[in-house]
Amino acid sequence: MDIVAFDFDGTLSDSEMTVLLGEQYGVADQMEDITERAMRDEIDYATSLRERAALLEDLPDARAQAAFEQVYLRQGAAEVIERLNEAGVFTAILTGGFHRGVEAALDRENVSVDTVISNSLPVADDHLTGEVEGPLIEGTKDEALETLATAEGVDLADTVAVGDGANDLPMLKVAGLSVGFEPKPAVRPHCDVVVATMDRLARVFEERDVL
Repeated sequence: MDIVAFDFDGTLSDSEMTVLLGEQYGVADQMEDITERAMRDEIDYATSLRERAALLEDLPDARAQAAFEQVYLRQGAAEVIERLNEAGVFTAILTGGFHRGVEAALDRENVSVDTVISNSLPVADDHLTGEVEGPLIEGTKDEALETLATAEGVDLADTVAVGDGANDLPMLKVAGLSVGFEPKPAVRPHCDVVVATMDRLARVFEERDVL
């Protein structure tokens, strides 16, 4: 396998960025409810993301940054990424979450991936606008993975997707190997393998000759 594409929230990280942002503004419960409805595939992802972003209108950007600084990688995630990088595997993060949170978590662990495809929350006059921008609002993760595979000259059969929620289903369905990380019930049937720890994920990579 030559490309491994990870979801972020709920997969590489057990943080939920929008909930952390919501805690800065007193709307965390509303955020979490919208997130869960989307992960259960009850509402489409684009709608859920816009609804969550709208709740953050006028949040001072300094407080948004404070939330992003609370985003951490899951235990063992940095080691898995490092091993993949050392093995020459192209590593990608495909997330509907936000670039600043991903970068904060990676920087803290001094680890990097080859590419991050994510969204962002626009800022005006040092406050969030309540809007959201990026390629993974209307765009889907299968399209992002297919584009990466084409750019890297890799067959989709030689890709791995790792995710947990409904918005990961498109990439899980097209990847050569689909791994559910504690997947939601609607996602589990579409996974070739299900894991609950990064140690187990590393063993799956070893067993499938990814590492």
